[in-house]
Amino acid sequence: MLRFIPYILKTLWRHRTRTLLTVSGTAVAMFVFSFVGAVQEGLDRLLYEQRQDRSLIVFQANRFCPSTSKLPEDYALRIRKLPGVKDAVPIQVYMNNCRASLDVVVFNGLPPERLRSVRPIELSEGDWSQFEHQRDAALVGRAVAQRRKLTVGQKFSIGALTVTVAGIFSSSVPTEESMIYTHLEFLQRTPGLHAVGTATQMEVLLDESADAQTTCKQIDELYRAGPVGTNTRTKGAFQAKTVGDLVELVGFTRYLGLACVLMVLGLVATTTVMGVQDRIREHAVLQTIGFTGWHIFAFIISESLVVSLVGGLLGTGTALAILQTSRLALGTEGILIAFLPSTSLAMMGLAASALVGLLAGIAPAWQASRAEIVPALRMA
Repeated sequence: MLRFIPYILKTLWRHRTRTLLTVSGTAVAMFVFSFVGAVQEGLDRLLYEQRQDRSLIVFQANRFCPSTSKLPEDYALRIRKLPGVKDAVPIQVYMNNCRASLDVVVFNGLPPERLRSVRPIELSEGDWSQFEHQRDAALVGRAVAQRRKLTVGQKFSIGALTVTVAGIFSSSVPTEESMIYTHLEFLQRTPGLHAVGTATQMEVLLDESADAQTTCKQIDELYRAGPVGTNTRTKGAFQAKTVGDLVELVGFTRYLGLACVLMVLGLVATTTVMGVQDRIREHAVLQTIGFTGWHIFAFIISESLVVSLVGGLLGTGTALAILQTSRLALGTEGILIAFLPSTSLAMMGLAASALVGLLAGIAPAWQASRAEIVPALRMA
């Protein structure tokens, strides 16, 4: 069959306008399909990673957006003494937008000497010592640095907050690369926050033997009488609750991805049917010189597959390239969902394109392969 590839390509190029329009339409649809897949994959990755995390989040009771939660910083001292608790770290969260957005910048203020023990980050540029000793220093995730064009030593501002980039870090957890870390005390003293002596939340690290649900109840019981009530959940449950509305929205986008695939199916099938109708006599001639109906079937299936795969390759490749360079992340209430290209996403896009190409070509290929030679030759 390989020796007939030039014939198949020449057949497609014979009607180049129709072929190029079909390839373009397929590419656009698969571009959207890949972006939708990246959103779904990013959300699934976030929820999976946090389900595996042995940590708890202590938040102020009856509060939602991080800007409204204020816990006394010294809560961490009592929580550390509970059985099964390895550490409790106060974290101040600051962001430029509490609503869902693709341009959320999230700062987490921690005691600088504790950052490496609670976050899986590795400094790729800059100096740990500078970060630990310079009050306004910040460590910037690689994705944020790429989006904002930030370099080590540069100052930048978000709202009332101005920091100096002391380092750029990478992480095995994609969402971490969309974060910015700075000193807890520096963030507490940011004008307008009024957060001296308080923290947005406590992150509690557990021993392997500790029971997460029991520890959650112990912490909430400890502060039930005040001064500020708490709501403690596992990190996975906390983030799943925070992005709950986004989960429903992302679930709806699955239908958009399916609609894109169906659109490609209809587009490629229409083009294939038109190609078959244009070449009825040509197929009859091929059969008179020795080609079987199965040869005709294979030719048409191959044409459909080539058109769909080329469009799928262009659309999926463009989507992955944009995802790689833009490092987009969707944020809401301080939680970030990173959209990153992956091998599985590329394979999914190409597999969908191949499947659509095969399905779109079956009906017209079967019809052409079963056509009778004499009536076909008589057609004008």
